[in-house]
Amino acid sequence: MDLTKEKILTLFKKVAIPASVGTFFQTMYNIVDTYFAGKISAESLSALAKSFPLYFMIVATGIGLSVASTAMMANNIGEGNKNKASYFLAQAITFAIFVAVIITFLGLNISVPLLKLMGSSDENIILTLDYLDIIFIGSIVIYIQFAVNSSLTAQGDTKSYRNVLIFSFFLNILLNPLLIFGYGIIPAMGITGIALSTIISQLIGTFYLIHKVLKTDLRNYLYFKCFIPKSEYFLDLFKQAFPVTIGMMTICIGVFIFLYFIGTFGEYAVAGYGTAIRFEQILLLPILGLNTAVLSIAGQNFGAKNYDRVREAYYKAIYLGSGFMVFGGIIILIASNFIVGLFTDNAEVIKFGSDYLKIAALMGPVYPIFFITSALVQSMKKAIYTMYINVLRLIILPFLTLWFVVNILEGGFQSLFWGLFVINWSFGFLVLTFSHFFMKKNLKL
Repeated sequence: MDLTKEKILTLFKKVAIPASVGTFFQTMYNIVDTYFAGKISAESLSALAKSFPLYFMIVATGIGLSVASTAMMANNIGEGNKNKASYFLAQAITFAIFVAVIITFLGLNISVPLLKLMGSSDENIILTLDYLDIIFIGSIVIYIQFAVNSSLTAQGDTKSYRNVLIFSFFLNILLNPLLIFGYGIIPAMGITGIALSTIISQLIGTFYLIHKVLKTDLRNYLYFKCFIPKSEYFLDLFKQAFPVTIGMMTICIGVFIFLYFIGTFGEYAVAGYGTAIRFEQILLLPILGLNTAVLSIAGQNFGAKNYDRVREAYYKAIYLGSGFMVFGGIIILIASNFIVGLFTDNAEVIKFGSDYLKIAALMGPVYPIFFITSALVQSMKKAIYTMYINVLRLIILPFLTLWFVVNILEGGFQSLFWGLFVINWSFGFLVLTFSHFFMKKNLKL
């Protein structure tokens, strides 16, 4: 696959579709977790929802590392420098281990105070920690998987990770009931079993991805000395990873803000919202696939100075993504009650979740602008703009809006999300304008 010469739409099919399929199974993996948590109790659903901002610390830093190493390797591959690309792979793995140790320490020590800030009861905190402690302790596996997979993504290979996610989904279906409810000599672990299932699946997937990397050309330049920490490589990775991580952490902080305001409507409101956002991820599958494709395609073409192809990839990805979100939104509007009802028979949880999904479906078509623009600036090693966009979209504007709705307008549950609807569409047009001038300035021969 030549990312610098083949037709953009053809490359979207080769890169975005496998990535979307993989993300579908990753989303279904999370939905399976939600389903079995609901089988334990409504309180377990709430615990899983409240664990999300903390668990997302791992996801945010992992994606930051992945995007940084993907961009650096894709640029070097585009320039024809596979030796340096291999060195970045080795350094990314070493860097991942350092990050894992730091995040594990932080996660184990800040979980309780953050859960208290979200209004969790003592019983709910204990239940949430049963899940989170295992996730943080096993996070080193997750970080290494992010680093290893980035080298495959930089080369346009999204099929290998797709295979990992498909396998993990089916393994999760087997492991979740086994570890949650127990069988034979295996004790019933409750929500802890959901966390153990995640770590086991990640470990097996990581070994498979390492096997795939060792079959690529990058293997020819990998030596033991490449894994010894080098300050210049760590610095390059950090400079690209940090703004992406902060940008991703804003999602975590944003969800924390949402849960804070949603929590004023009770635990069932939190459970309904938590269930709904897991299903909402299905709407974003093609967008996430296009995001991955643009990062790889634009990254290599930026390195090769094929600037027209960078522009083409950006605009075509937005057109395709927004078109799909219109179609997906119609389905969600029609079936919102049925969707949430798949995971719980609690009428209040279903009502809250359905109310959110109906409004989220109307916000969908603007999301591709945010995701694809982030991929564009990251591919050009200007990841700092991702941080700016996310801080405004997910923290500052939502906090001001939700505070105004709750404290000044004294609005209800739905009013929270109508406020988010307004700021997302308004900010989306601003980001689209920014991207036009950004490309005009940075894509010059």
